[in-house]
Amino acid sequence: MARTIGDQELALLQHVAEHGEATVGEVATAFGTPRGLARSTVLTMMERLRRKGHLSRRLVDGVVRYTSHAPADAVMRDVVRGFVERTLGGSVSPMVAYLSEEAEVSDEEAKRLEQLLDRLQARRREP
Repeated sequence: MARTIGDQELALLQHVAEHGEATVGEVATAFGTPRGLARSTVLTMMERLRRKGHLSRRLVDGVVRYTSHAPADAVMRDVVRGFVERTLGGSVSPMVAYLSEEAEVSDEEAKRLEQLLDRLQARRREP
């Protein structure tokens, strides 16, 4: 993706990605209202995400609808990738150390992490 995004933008982007497509009004009601954001603020954020290359818009029956360029899980992977590259210098060890020493990890999350580690090890064994 083009440029980094803030926490609030990420949450909005995930909201749009999870809903497939949405109007500013729909996002303002479902996403903005619970967070105390005005419709104009939501519009500004959506346009900023569009300029950064994360959202696109199209006119449907006279109404502008926004869509995410990537599904919600891909959005999160891009954010994590950027964090690892920029903040951790490309090393995932500090994140794993945090998970093993300080994070509260549910049984379900631990199982998912084990599956991911198995997949990583299998990839490393491939020629």
